[in-house]
Amino acid sequence: MLLNMNFSEVTYFYLSDYNEMEGFKPLYFCIFLIIYITIVAENVVLIGLVYSEKNLHEPMYFLLCNLAVNGLYGSTALLPAVLSNLLSHSYEISLPFCQTQIYALHTYAITEFTILAAMSYDRYVAICYPLLYHSIMSQRVVKLIAFTWLYPMLAFVIVLIFTLRLRFCGRTIDKVYCMNYSLVKLACTDTSLVNIVGLLSVVLYTLPQIIMICYSYAHILRICVLSFSKSKLKALRTCTPHLIAITNYSIGCFFEIAQSRFNISHLPYQIKLFLSLYCLIFPPILNPLIYGLSIQIIRTRLFRLFRRKSGQVNNVAKRAVVMVHSKCVLHGARRTDASGNT
Repeated sequence: MLLNMNFSEVTYFYLSDYNEMEGFKPLYFCIFLIIYITIVAENVVLIGLVYSEKNLHEPMYFLLCNLAVNGLYGSTALLPAVLSNLLSHSYEISLPFCQTQIYALHTYAITEFTILAAMSYDRYVAICYPLLYHSIMSQRVVKLIAFTWLYPMLAFVIVLIFTLRLRFCGRTIDKVYCMNYSLVKLACTDTSLVNIVGLLSVVLYTLPQIIMICYSYAHILRICVLSFSKSKLKALRTCTPHLIAITNYSIGCFFEIAQSRFNISHLPYQIKLFLSLYCLIFPPILNPLIYGLSIQIIRTRLFRLFRRKSGQVNNVAKRAVVMVHSKCVLHGARRTDASGNT
């Protein structure tokens, strides 16, 4: 009876990593706010650019838009909650909100990798079958986009169902956000089945994407080696931002695995915080920069957009100056007339 009472009492969890921020909360708040505003601004500009420019209405850029949308999804699942906790004196999080955050952050991570795998397939078709690229991808891009979202959203429900059935005794989560493994460790009941399902799910969520990426780039390299030409080299350069994005995401995954599997308690708090947030912050903030600076057509459109906006601002400023000057001249003329009449 007492054991059941203890089970039912744990409806809130304590995020202990916020304790280390206690003396520098205003500084951390400003840093995370700037990061969130930057992520939103970069990704919204990229989505708006692809939407408004008809020359960018291509399968590759539609997939890039999905990468930007997913970046907004993942950062919004994390950073507003972090900012709210920094403004609060209590670092507690309710069980339903914790479970919701777990679902959002895990599906963000799986969706990110799935979109990157779909983009590798897009590059494979573009380089290996350039004449058939538009006919193939125009038929499949909608299905690919739907798959990159539905597969992670539905697949992770399987793992989450097992977590939802657990009862908890512990209340302390050693992070600034909720993760599934951190929550499972606080369970009172036996978690052997949940751990097995969790390990199998890692294979399910990553192996198909790894196979797709390796298969695509193996064929891309084979084609480029067998038929080396300027056109193939130019096409191969379009893979550079994608490879950088995959490397950046892989680094984040490595950091996440390393801190959960190894004892890093001896490391300074700032480094541990950096490692825990890398996978959730750096891909959304770097992907728009990687693609915006690496792909010439996006870079050109961005510069043109900023020049147009700066021109509009200059025109408005000039009109304002002219209006102020006209009013000053008119006011001076009235004063002269008034003094002459006097």
